[in-house]
Amino acid sequence: MKSIIHYVSIFCVCALTFSCQKKTANQDKDLVFRYNENANIQTLDPAFARNMAIIWPCNQLFNGLVQLDDSLHIQPDIAKQWTISQDGLQYDFTLRPNVYFHKHTNFGPDSTRVVVASDFEYSFNRILDTDVVSPGAWIFQKVKQFKAVNDSVFRIELKEAFPAFLGLLSMRYASVVPREIVEDKTIDFRSLPIGTGPFYFKFWEENVKLVLRKNPSYFEKDENGKALPYLEAVSITFLPDKQSGFLQFLQGNLDFVSGLDPSYKDDIITENGQLNPKYSDKLQMETGPYLNTEYLGFNLQSPGAVQDVRVRRALNMGFDRNKMLLYLRSGLGDGNVGGIIPTGLGGHFSTDKLYDPIKAKAFIDEYKTEKKTNKVEVVLSTNANYLDIAEYLQREWKKIGIEVIVDVTPPASLRQGMASGKVAFFRGSWIADYPDAENYLSLFYSKNKAPNGPNYTRFENKQFDRLYEQAFKEVSVEKRNELYQQMDQLIASEVPAIILFYDRAARFSHQNVKGLGINPMNNLFLKRVYKE
Repeated sequence: MKSIIHYVSIFCVCALTFSCQKKTANQDKDLVFRYNENANIQTLDPAFARNMAIIWPCNQLFNGLVQLDDSLHIQPDIAKQWTISQDGLQYDFTLRPNVYFHKHTNFGPDSTRVVVASDFEYSFNRILDTDVVSPGAWIFQKVKQFKAVNDSVFRIELKEAFPAFLGLLSMRYASVVPREIVEDKTIDFRSLPIGTGPFYFKFWEENVKLVLRKNPSYFEKDENGKALPYLEAVSITFLPDKQSGFLQFLQGNLDFVSGLDPSYKDDIITENGQLNPKYSDKLQMETGPYLNTEYLGFNLQSPGAVQDVRVRRALNMGFDRNKMLLYLRSGLGDGNVGGIIPTGLGGHFSTDKLYDPIKAKAFIDEYKTEKKTNKVEVVLSTNANYLDIAEYLQREWKKIGIEVIVDVTPPASLRQGMASGKVAFFRGSWIADYPDAENYLSLFYSKNKAPNGPNYTRFENKQFDRLYEQAFKEVSVEKRNELYQQMDQLIASEVPAIILFYDRAARFSHQNVKGLGINPMNNLFLKRVYKE
């Protein structure tokens, strides 16, 4: 009898031990946020955060003076408040007194120190240093000078008023970094970063795995006074194949997938862009406006039919955008377009009455009669990724009397042709660098004509230029948005570009993931994310 009891006791202990180990493993898993980055990242230095693959981990490691919320409103970050002079030329930022760098022995006995205004002076000078060659130096083009007034006040003076400037400062380039670490020749800052963010760097096996851990000294708290972040760690893998990453997500090894890839698009969403019902019990889908405008641009200095505004207007109204999005993009996009400014930015307007094939055909018939020709022909230059849209447009435009030749060009060659003016009609897209409509309207300002700027259409209009320059001097957000909309309506009327659609972002996560959110910049911030 004693022997039997002994075996039962051992079994109970073993079962309890296994149960506890399993529970602990699950708890640890619930505190780690895991995602895959199919594009290998080259650096964790915010001075080189030029794409989303780098920006996303840097968002967790670093802070700047200001930050954006999910509605793209400027919010305090390390700067708790700021004042702007009446002429819009001077910005004074007052820093929080309780922001500390991640721990490192280079900081001395305390292994850390508080961030002061001179740290921003150092960090910004580093971005401008020609030896550093940061791709973010352009964000200071309109800056006259900056300096630390004292430990808690940092001042920036502009050469000319630029109301979108705070948006530029929200970019990862403008993060604060510590001189003690960056200038230590024994430390490779690109792979051993020290910042102030909600997570600190723990481990990086390049092209394999990157691990960030919770920063216990992080300064931000939630609305209830609880310290952020909620998670214990962030784990990033680097599987190059998107389909493999998606399978890992379905198996529960990843918590989150961003965007749609042809390899899994038809499996995860329906034809009208909804989450496939077979996943409704375990996955969740979030969609929202994405600051990316897809368009077709006309080189207005190129000879041919596109010089005539009637032809441009006919092309613009001669196809059904919503039908195109439904069949070719599973409905993920906004086809009720106005001008170049996408949904989510001030100055945006839209219409659902643009499609008018009868009026479009009348424009072309009028043009043919006036020019004494029976044929209107245009060459559309695009890359292979947009061939399906180009062929759809080709068929639709044939119905209104326009012959379209589709020229498929490698992306690099297409960009070069746009910059040099060698293509007359081209596919383009514009993703916002900062959350202000000026970013889009700059594409049509005459002083920005390519190759010296992003005005690839070579559009020139005195009224547009006047409004554009007036908007720079306008401090009132409401009045500036009115000017933006006037410019956008002028673009819609003159049609230097056909707006195809405004893009939408899509995110997929498991149902236990909370607080992830979505924003028009498609930025990833994990400090408020938790798992149930």
